[in-house]
Amino acid sequence: MMSLTTLNKIADGFPSTPKMPLLFLGHGSPMNAIEENEFVQGFRKVAEGLPTPKAILCISAHWETRGTFVTGMEQPRTIHDFGGFPKALFEVQYSAPGSPALAHLTQEVVHSAELGLDDAWGLDHGAWSVIKHLYPGADIPVVQMSLDYLQTPEYHYQLAGELRALREKGILIIGSGNMVHNLRLLEWGKMNSIYGYDWALEASEKMKNFILNDDHRRLINYRCHGKSFELAVPTPEHYLPLLYVMGLKTGNEAVSLFNDKTVAGSITMTSVKIG
Repeated sequence: MMSLTTLNKIADGFPSTPKMPLLFLGHGSPMNAIEENEFVQGFRKVAEGLPTPKAILCISAHWETRGTFVTGMEQPRTIHDFGGFPKALFEVQYSAPGSPALAHLTQEVVHSAELGLDDAWGLDHGAWSVIKHLYPGADIPVVQMSLDYLQTPEYHYQLAGELRALREKGILIIGSGNMVHNLRLLEWGKMNSIYGYDWALEASEKMKNFILNDDHRRLINYRCHGKSFELAVPTPEHYLPLLYVMGLKTGNEAVSLFNDKTVAGSITMTSVKIG
């Protein structure tokens, strides 16, 4: 149990700020980390309109755990959690510092679950492959929070709501995944083409309507929307980061979409900015 003195010191490190925006980033292929295309241009453009954060909390599709954890190390490693890509991609290092203070603050604002402190993970490609385009100088501290794969979509959405206080502490919260993500049905020959299967386009349009109309209940109950959603979200990990971002939204904050394209048949790069 942390002492009151320690808690006060942590809070002092994050004085109140105007409410920070929220981002859900469709990260797509790890190659987006090193390629120049319309999607990385979209990431850079959205960053131009953001206030400079004191730190980033990222919920990535690529860190699933039993229980929920936050990275607590001073210097997270760059994790190359993929295979079969060019050597140049494995040579990328994103050397942003961590923030043990933000990790502890995140633990303190969440009351419905006990968040563990992790000192082994680092930054997986769901985090660094997109954050490097937002902040190429790697000068903003980054903490990752894991996805508890034993929990329901409702659990993740409700947990997100407990993180809202961080938005008024200068923390930029990013969900990184893909709304439509079915690698088994990927059209490999069209990886660099704007192309979507009918079911992917149908699911994507419904998701976007739910987002823009604040229909969070239907986003949470994504398994109830028929065959197109079954194919679009065969496993939950790339979809759940979207629920975190929607769960963090308050009132009638402005919502905008960018990078709204489907590639290789079964992946949408659609990204969301709130606030």
